[in-house]
Amino acid sequence: MGVEIGLYGLLLLLVLLALRVPVALSLILVSLGGASLMFGTDTAISLLAAKPYDFVAKWTLSAVPMFLLMGFVCYHSGLTSGLFNAAKVVFRWLPGGLAISSIFASSGFAAVCGSSVACAAAMGRIAIPEMVRSGYRPSFACGTIAAGGTIGALIPPSILMIVYGVFAQVSITQVFLGGITIGLLTAVSYSLIVLAVSWLRPDIAPRRAEDVSHYSVAQALIEIWPVIVLGVLVFGGLFSGLFTATEAGAVGAMGSILIALALRRLNMAQAKKAFLETLSTTASLMIIGVGASMFTVFLSLSGVAAYISTAVTGWSLSYLELMLIVVLIYLFLGLFMEPFGAMLVTLPIFLPVFELYDLSLIWFGVLLVKLLEIGMITPPVGMNIFVIRSVASEYASLMDIFRGVAIFLVADLAVVALVIFFPGLVMFLGGS
Repeated sequence: MGVEIGLYGLLLLLVLLALRVPVALSLILVSLGGASLMFGTDTAISLLAAKPYDFVAKWTLSAVPMFLLMGFVCYHSGLTSGLFNAAKVVFRWLPGGLAISSIFASSGFAAVCGSSVACAAAMGRIAIPEMVRSGYRPSFACGTIAAGGTIGALIPPSILMIVYGVFAQVSITQVFLGGITIGLLTAVSYSLIVLAVSWLRPDIAPRRAEDVSHYSVAQALIEIWPVIVLGVLVFGGLFSGLFTATEAGAVGAMGSILIALALRRLNMAQAKKAFLETLSTTASLMIIGVGASMFTVFLSLSGVAAYISTAVTGWSLSYLELMLIVVLIYLFLGLFMEPFGAMLVTLPIFLPVFELYDLSLIWFGVLLVKLLEIGMITPPVGMNIFVIRSVASEYASLMDIFRGVAIFLVADLAVVALVIFFPGLVMFLGGS
């Protein structure tokens, strides 16, 4: 009976999500309702009461608001505004140099942000007008920035990776290390797409090198020194073992505030906006985490988790068959769910299966984030597309942006295939 209730609960969850009921509310309602049917309301509430607190009270999760604050302070104070100019100095000699510069500038912004949406918004405001003036087709310019924004969740400090590490109980530092490789690989794959387009279709992306002779290397370094200092401080301490992830977040948040104040780029209005956005984003993440924790307990009590693991064992799926199913499920969920919801809804089901197959949960975490970020640029609810539309509405329609980003999905799928066939790409930095 318990397994049946659990399976019906899974089905009801999918229905609620399809009806656009908020993810957190869907998870909480299904968990409470299912546990009440099995054990009664009072028992259900007592069983489900402790788990959400255990999740939210984890000290490691305090890294989330700290890294968010660092990113919002850097964004609102303009500490990252010079990244695009600095990237142009490095990549000016390449065909499609502006587009490639925007991709690597997104990678740099990701190192102090951790959010795909913020990354796309910041780079969109700076790079799209300049790319259009230089002869890039507007749809391709917008698509490049939308795709580049997805790097924000792969390059540390990724908020998705922090929450995954807490939920899966694995080292966040090791997941971060694995994310560096795949984030840079994604940036290179996007750049190869730009090079190919500029060579084959110069009407879309100009072949000519960009003229930035008026802008020197020294000027570029002067503009981006705050980002360099923050990166060395936070990630040097984190990866050397001097800081934990939580301490690194606190150091980064305080460092960004002090640097912005020293440069007189942070006023009271900007600081208030950064703090309020940090609080709002953190609260939305935590309530989804509470719902996911309750859902995990419900699946465990109903026996569904064990049932699914046993069923998978009985199917005798090969590694490639299992990965094909996983990829298809996450690509499908990405069509209508935001990344945090999709991750926390599915982890209670997939984590036991991957442990059963003795696959590294660190490797899976990096692959999972990559798959979730593909959903940020796929229709109908790709968040990065809507962000770019809001900051560049005068250049391209929504459909134009979707068409412009489509070719970058080829690069994304190629990176996913590389991660699956060559796990060492993640593990040589991330560890076992």
